[in-house]
Amino acid sequence: MLVAGVGLCWLSVPLVAHHSFAAEYDNTKPVGGTGVVTKVEWTNPHMRIYVDAPDENGVMTTWNLELGSPNSVLRRGWTRSDLKAGDKITFKGYGGKKVLTRAVADAITLADGRAFTGASGAPDK
Repeated sequence: MLVAGVGLCWLSVPLVAHHSFAAEYDNTKPVGGTGVVTKVEWTNPHMRIYVDAPDENGVMTTWNLELGSPNSVLRRGWTRSDLKAGDKITFKGYGGKKVLTRAVADAITLADGRAFTGASGAPDK
C-alpha cells in the first residue's frame, strides 16, 4: 500500500507542475503598457520578463509577464541578446485572474520597432 501511495503521488507531480491559460489568466481582460525591463528569466516551463511601467494613474508598477518556454520563444526568432534589463518595451497581453500585475504577454515591441508575438501560449480569441 505504501509503495502504491508513494508511486501515485510521484506520478501526479507533473500534473500539478503545469497550468492551463484559463487557470491563471483572463482572455477578456486585455492589459498593456510601456516600461523598462528590470529582469529577464530564461527558465522552464515559462520564460518571464519583469517590467516597470506606470499604470493609468502614473504610479510605477512592476509587471510579471509570462511567455512560453524558452525553446518556443527561440523558435519564434528571439535570441537571448534581444531582450535585457534596461531595455524599453511596449507589451500587450491578458491579465491575471488573481494577481493584477501578472499577465501573459502576447506581444512585445522593442524600442527599435522589432515586434515579437504569440510566444505566450495565449489562446486566440
